[in-house]
Amino acid sequence: FGDDAKLMSINELPFLTVGPYHTNTKAGLQLARNLLRRKGNANKQIFMVTDGKPSAIFEPSGKLYKNSFGLDPKIVNKTLDEAVACRREKITITTFMVARDPYLINFVEELTKANQGRAYYSSLNTLGEFVFVDYIRNRRKKFTGGR
Repeated sequence: FGDDAKLMSINELPFLTVGPYHTNTKAGLQLARNLLRRKGNANKQIFMVTDGKPSAIFEPSGKLYKNSFGLDPKIVNKTLDEAVACRREKITITTFMVARDPYLINFVEELTKANQGRAYYSSLNTLGEFVFVDYIRNRRKKFTGGR
């Protein structure tokens, strides 16, 4: 997802490109929640790989509201509301965080707490090492590659 979230086939994935987009995390979570609502599976999960920076949402009028500077409270609050909506529908969000900025890590922690989900923290340079935070079982553990 970028400015908006859309369903894609697995065959389209190799052809994805990066564009001049913002990150509408709320729309991505909402699309996933709506898809999972239609499924009869008991174990409903969302796996999200992110740098942790939501920077866009749609306003009630349908206009895209975006802000790339820091974490905009309006965008953050709507994204956290969507994480809570997922939790209410018993959908666990597992986030794979690939950035180390403290303020982005704080946001992912808030998102994970709001959803009572899980988060893995790493960086693009050290994907073999990560810190696992599980708010379901209330535990934290560090893993390193090859061990």
